[in-house]
Amino acid sequence: MPLIDAQVLEGVFSEAEKRALIRVLTMAFGRFAGREMQDMTSLRIHQINSGHRGGVDAVWTTEEARQLKLEPA
Repeated sequence: MPLIDAQVLEGVFSEAEKRALIRVLTMAFGRFAGREMQDMTSLRIHQINSGHRGGVDAVWTTEEARQLKLEPA
């Protein structure tokens, strides 16, 4: 059945936010795939160590991600 993998830097999202991400992303997938497929979908969150991900111009850190993160209203 469908498995969604999400990768986030460690320490950016709280446990409650990670639970919400699982629910919301799985529901979003279901809008395209249908309710039956949604009910059989799982999502796995991988936490990447700070400084262990980046691109050509930068290595990304938890601190930088926290600055970019939208705080809940």
